[in-house]
Amino acid sequence: MSKPVQEHSYTNSNYINRDLSWIEFNRRVLEEAQDPSTPLLERIKFLSICSTNLDEFMSVRVAGITDQLKAGYTKKDFTGYTPEGLLRRIMKRTGKMVQEQYKTLRELTRALAKEGLNFTANGDLTPNQKKQMDQYFHDFVFPVLTPMAVDQSRPFPLVHNLNLYLAVTLRREGDDPEEEPYFAIVQVPSNLPRYIKVHARANSVKQEFVLLEDLIEEHIQTMFAGYTPVAVDPFRLTRNADLTLNEEGAEDLLEEIEKELKRRRWGSPVRLEVQKGFHPYALDLLKEEFEIGDNVFEIDGPIDLSYLMKLSLSLPDFDHLRYPKLEPAYPREFDDTDDFFEVLREKDVLVYHPYESFDAVSDFVDQAANDPAVMAIKMTLYRVSGNSSIVNALARAAETGKQVTVIVELKARFDEERNIAWARQLEKAGCHVVYGLIGLKTHAKITLVVRQEQNGLRRYVHVGTGNYNDNTARLYTDVGLFTSQPIIGEDASVLFNEMTGYSAPHDWQAFGTAPTDMKAKLFELIAREAENAAAGKPAGIIAKMNSLSHQEMVDKLYDASRAGVNIDLIVRGVCCLKPGVEGLSDHITVRSIVDRFLEHSRIFYFENGGEPQLWLSSADWMTRNLTRRIELMCPVFDPGLKEMLIQILRLSLTDNVKARVLKPNGQYAREEGGTITPLRSQFEAQDIVTWKRWRDSF
Repeated sequence: MSKPVQEHSYTNSNYINRDLSWIEFNRRVLEEAQDPSTPLLERIKFLSICSTNLDEFMSVRVAGITDQLKAGYTKKDFTGYTPEGLLRRIMKRTGKMVQEQYKTLRELTRALAKEGLNFTANGDLTPNQKKQMDQYFHDFVFPVLTPMAVDQSRPFPLVHNLNLYLAVTLRREGDDPEEEPYFAIVQVPSNLPRYIKVHARANSVKQEFVLLEDLIEEHIQTMFAGYTPVAVDPFRLTRNADLTLNEEGAEDLLEEIEKELKRRRWGSPVRLEVQKGFHPYALDLLKEEFEIGDNVFEIDGPIDLSYLMKLSLSLPDFDHLRYPKLEPAYPREFDDTDDFFEVLREKDVLVYHPYESFDAVSDFVDQAANDPAVMAIKMTLYRVSGNSSIVNALARAAETGKQVTVIVELKARFDEERNIAWARQLEKAGCHVVYGLIGLKTHAKITLVVRQEQNGLRRYVHVGTGNYNDNTARLYTDVGLFTSQPIIGEDASVLFNEMTGYSAPHDWQAFGTAPTDMKAKLFELIAREAENAAAGKPAGIIAKMNSLSHQEMVDKLYDASRAGVNIDLIVRGVCCLKPGVEGLSDHITVRSIVDRFLEHSRIFYFENGGEPQLWLSSADWMTRNLTRRIELMCPVFDPGLKEMLIQILRLSLTDNVKARVLKPNGQYAREEGGTITPLRSQFEAQDIVTWKRWRDSF
């Protein structure tokens, strides 16, 4: 009989801080913008993603740390940082990252110019171009501008979160130069295009663009007759954007979230971005008004690079500067049939996005909505696209008399307003809409279809690692399982009953669920591998996820490594575990892949003494996922589908082009290729779908 695995206590130095690890992740995103082997417009896209990532990080994570400081919180976290020490380090590292962003922007701007795409200053336009821009300003921009003066009779106006503004410093003719100047702000309209295409110059094929804020600055005098603008300086304020809900005291959660979204505009200031050369009087006034302290970023270029995403997608004649277009294959199992249920009575089906089309998921729900034999449809919705065919199918099903229950997560950060709109549409159609359980986000991705058949009711289930969102399914790598396995169907029914009713925690036949038992189940699976290793049996763990930050989970992995278990972790983002430390994590490797598609699938492999078990999950190994969310972990039983998942994992582990390997010091380094044939997992993944189609043809 093997000895029990010894558990150890670990010190602060055995962990990487979550927020500092996130900064390293965003640095990997920035590296994709810097990589000359990446197509030019894709590099522009990565630069935009880096910018919007940092915005969210500041408005949520840094905002939380700032709140701790204001409350006088001084306790160290499990990685050894106090809020004050952590904030200081975050600001230093993000400051360097911003400098790198704008250095990269200047390089990319020069590269775009060589391709005939130019951002032109207003003063460099030809007379005809200037006339066109003057007309555009008069017709489309000036009517929506509102200059807002700040003086004794007019208090400082509300500055919205992450909106671009111009600070205008003014004087009147004859004023004493020693007197304080006048001050006003002008919001750059967010409902107008950030960049405007200018008519081409004579005999030129180049495309030129002018930034909206530059056009407004050029015409600023039109709003301040009788005053002379001394300086016009762009700035942007980041506020705390995290929702603070009193769910237990809320009579109507939907109304409470709508109120909180309005209060988000008034969130406490976290970061002030100002363009380089900002007028000192205007800067002092802003710092005093926002009580921002030293959290001021001087930007050497246009503030807010999110507009680059639209630019990268909106140039139809420049496909040679993008990745080749991927046409997702329709899953072969459903290719030659109009009856999903007939297929699923015979076998389970695994779908690998974006290489296989998300249309299969939409068609599954659509068929269920139209099938007279379907009695009920139950589904969770976390993030949904703007024009969702799935939501339309659910509404249609309810209107035809089917029992339709939808768990809509209203607290999906920054998608709250869209989800509220969907919830109202579904309720209007007659669906039973549930907003989840108090204190928990519903993050599980599952659909249950109950159908009346000759032998009685039969359940059909879809479980996914990603959201029911057809847009992100083209941009994220995710895996979905279709099945009619009875024990999965029975567990699915119980899970929905727990989410909508008062069911007590269940002894699951197949699932692991958070927050009740997933953590304990994972600990049990990890401990079993450690016991097998100690007993000389085959043992090993491969886990693919977005983030790993739960301290106790990290400790269990350390214990397993010390017992001799080989553990390969594929963690795209945050990782608090230090791999490769002698006597602690010798048997653990961690790698991150940042490439064309966002790695989003959660796949867990346990060797199990030579009889591997594989699981799909909605959950990362983070504290929030394991303790504060409704999450799902579902086993895959079919041997062929297991093999497909193993191929996906092994492909990630052999990537030597886009993989970065985590070192014990918390830094990431590219996998050393040497003389090895380059292997880029996302480019080779199409072969897995081809193999699957080849296998199914026999």
